[in-house]
Amino acid sequence: MKAPHFDLLGVDGRRYTAVTARGDNGLLVMFICNHCPYVKAVLDRIIRDCRELASQGIGSIAIMPNDPADYPEDSFDNMKRIAAEKRFPFPYVIDETQDVARAYGVVCTPEFYGFNGALELQYHGRLDASRREAVPNARRELYDAMVQIAATGAGPKEQHPSVGCSIKWRS
Repeated sequence: MKAPHFDLLGVDGRRYTAVTARGDNGLLVMFICNHCPYVKAVLDRIIRDCRELASQGIGSIAIMPNDPADYPEDSFDNMKRIAAEKRFPFPYVIDETQDVARAYGVVCTPEFYGFNGALELQYHGRLDASRREAVPNARRELYDAMVQIAATGAGPKEQHPSVGCSIKWRS
């Protein structure tokens, strides 16, 4: 699968696409939100991994797909606050129509899609073995996969699906 196109507003007021977010060696597209306990448990690891992946030529972007009407913690203002507090090293954008989440086939937060430099999907899975609590010293599955993609253009054979909170679809 090629990375589905998007053009989304970031908390910094700029618009982002897969092409503008991509690094020379690939792109990590993450679907996260502010309220999910699964995201909260690993957010510091996500930030660490994205910082380190940038040096491998991997660009990263986080997309918030939920309907904030039912989950005010996921509002655009709260997205801005979290991104500033945590000093996100990646754009944090909102999928207001939820069309991008549908195009990617997202089912939960957090969910990760790793693309090579040609924006071909090479990894679709989890960050690591963590669930509602971070697993101490968990193998860095996503990080290792993205390093492999940066070096070879291809992802690992073994991939585990993400586990997390369901997407909060608009009614």
